[in-house]
Amino acid sequence: MSILEGKKALILGIANKRSIAYGIAKVFKENGAKIGINYLNEKFQKKLEPIAQELEAEIFYKLDVSSDEEIEAFYQKVKEIWGSVDIIVHSIAYANKEFLKDYYYRVDRKSFLQAMDISVYSFTAIARQFLPIINENGSLLTLSYYGAEKVIYNYNVMGVAKAALEASVKYLARDLGELKKIRVNAISAGPIKTLAAAGIDQFSSIQKISAERAPLKRSVTIEEVGNAALFLCSDLGSGITGEILHVDAGYNVIGM
Repeated sequence: MSILEGKKALILGIANKRSIAYGIAKVFKENGAKIGINYLNEKFQKKLEPIAQELEAEIFYKLDVSSDEEIEAFYQKVKEIWGSVDIIVHSIAYANKEFLKDYYYRVDRKSFLQAMDISVYSFTAIARQFLPIINENGSLLTLSYYGAEKVIYNYNVMGVAKAALEASVKYLARDLGELKKIRVNAISAGPIKTLAAAGIDQFSSIQKISAERAPLKRSVTIEEVGNAALFLCSDLGSGITGEILHVDAGYNVIGM
C-alpha cells in the first residue's frame, strides 16, 4: 500500500514545475494522496491548469493568502468537496524584490509588513481557518531556508520573515498538538532555482557556494525535498513535531 493512500493533501504555492511545492505534490501523488492546489490569480490559473490535470487535483481554486475573505472561501470549497483534510503544505512567500539586495536596514515599513503577512502570518491564518476540518493526527508543513538562522547576503527581509516562520512552527506545534494531535514542521531546503529564488540578487552565486561547501558537494532537488516532506507528513514521521528539518546536502553543519 502507498504511504499516503487515501490521505487528502492541500499543496499551497505551486508556481510552475520548478516549484518546491510541485516537487512535494508529485511525490505525494505518487504515494497515493489525493491532491488539492491553489492559484493566486487568473494568470496563474492558466499556467497551472496543466499541472492540476497532471496531479489529478480534486481541488483547484483561487487563494491569495493576504486576504482573509479568500482564505475563508478556499476553506469553504475544501470543506464542500472533501469534508476534511489530512495534510496542508504551505510553500508561500513574498518580499519586494527591491529589498532582496544590498543591505537589510533599507527595508521600508510597508515592504516589511507585506513580507511578514504573506510569508509568515498566512501559515498561522491557514492553520486557524482549517483547524475544524483537519483530521486528528494530521500534519502541517511549511518551507524555510538557512537565511532564517544565519546572515545570507541579499536574503535580508526574507531571512527575518523565515526566522519568524520557524518560531511560528514551534508555537503552532504546541497549540495544535494539544488540541488535535496535529503535527507541525518545516523543511529548511537548500537553495533551489525556483521562481521565488529568481527575485534574490546574485542567487546563482548563493547556490554555487552552497554546492561547493556542502558535505555532499551539490545542490538538492525538489524531488529530494518532496521525499523529506513525505516522511514528515506521513506516519513515518509520527513522533516528530515542531521540527525544522534541513534538506540542504549538509550545508548547515559547516562552519569555517
